[in-house]
Amino acid sequence: MINISKIIAIIIVTLCLVNVSLSADGSKDDPFIVLLVPADGGTEEGTISDFRPIFNAITKATKYPFNIIVGQSYSAVVEGICAGLADFAWFGPVTYVQAKNKGCVELLAVEVTKGSSVYYSGIFSKKSNRDISNIKDLIGKKVAFGDINSTSSFVFPMAMLVEAGLNPIKDLAKAQLTGSHANSLKALQAGLVDAAAASFNSYEKALRQGSIDPNEFKIIARSDPIPNPPLAMSIKLPNIVKQALKMEISNLHNNPNIEKGMLRGYGGKRVDYYDTNITDEDMLPALKKMMLIDNNFKKAILEANSN
Repeated sequence: MINISKIIAIIIVTLCLVNVSLSADGSKDDPFIVLLVPADGGTEEGTISDFRPIFNAITKATKYPFNIIVGQSYSAVVEGICAGLADFAWFGPVTYVQAKNKGCVELLAVEVTKGSSVYYSGIFSKKSNRDISNIKDLIGKKVAFGDINSTSSFVFPMAMLVEAGLNPIKDLAKAQLTGSHANSLKALQAGLVDAAAASFNSYEKALRQGSIDPNEFKIIARSDPIPNPPLAMSIKLPNIVKQALKMEISNLHNNPNIEKGMLRGYGGKRVDYYDTNITDEDMLPALKKMMLIDNNFKKAILEANSN
């Protein structure tokens, strides 16, 4: 049976990559293609600017140029790299596992800051919502979530609700899908929902940019540690390229030609270094949550949103 959603996702990515070679060789005239999931939901250029410094650093170290593109959705990035339309991708852990299960990617590197390579998801509300102080208070409330394939704006927050004994489909007045972390926080700021799910990276970025007022928000719940969103590469890349990239990326923080300000990661924040020794076992926490929030669960949420 034809999967229409997958075809649409591939078409969307294809339109983004008009005139881009499907077999980039990493030369100046044919740069490698990088797809980014639209994690923060800000402007496309803003998302690219978060990652341009680190890819500029990789170019300095390896001489390989990169063309960075933001996918229209999380699923579009998975379909894009698995269809051979990109050479590298930055995923959430859950999205990486989806692509890995399709047999088209392998891990390249993950950011590390202060010895840690994890981040957190949160559920936030406004201080003025005095009847909301914990997860169980969300019964009968409207809650904003991001993209249905997002690790920290959907899968982990939904898992938190389930683990707290709630049935999000029945117990919430509405599980509103906004498409991104930023959109969910904006919906909460505007009073359109009672709570919002987002990563702490996105929450802190919104605070830094002044797009939300820290005096109006409160934290309802914090997730278990989540593996940092990894950089991944197509399995079709030549081994010589893969090995060169791993070697140089792992040493960027010691490379005298690389300024420390170029070591950036999720949300554009500075990181200490990139670890290329990560394995698929490091993504197991994401896999466990995926099993809890499976495709049937997602289908039910989508159907509830269409009513």
